[in-house]
Amino acid sequence: DVYGKSALGIIMTGMWKDGSEGIKKLKNLGGYCVAQDEATCVVYGMPRAVVENGTADAILPLDKISEIINQVGQNGRRI
Repeated sequence: DVYGKSALGIIMTGMWKDGSEGIKKLKNLGGYCVAQDEATCVVYGMPRAVVENGTADAILPLDKISEIINQVGQNGRRI
């Protein structure tokens, strides 16, 4: 609620889909979401839920996620 469109959500390897509810809220506030790709996940449950519900803005391998974090940190907003 505080950061709105400046928020960045990252969903990484994990079971279930509970993280997708938080990402939906983040997206409704204008935030940006990155989901880890299936190939680099140990368990693709949480990223899959975000990808399947259409709230992932980007789907990236683990080694590329830090680049997005750095870009947002430097630009103060989206990629």
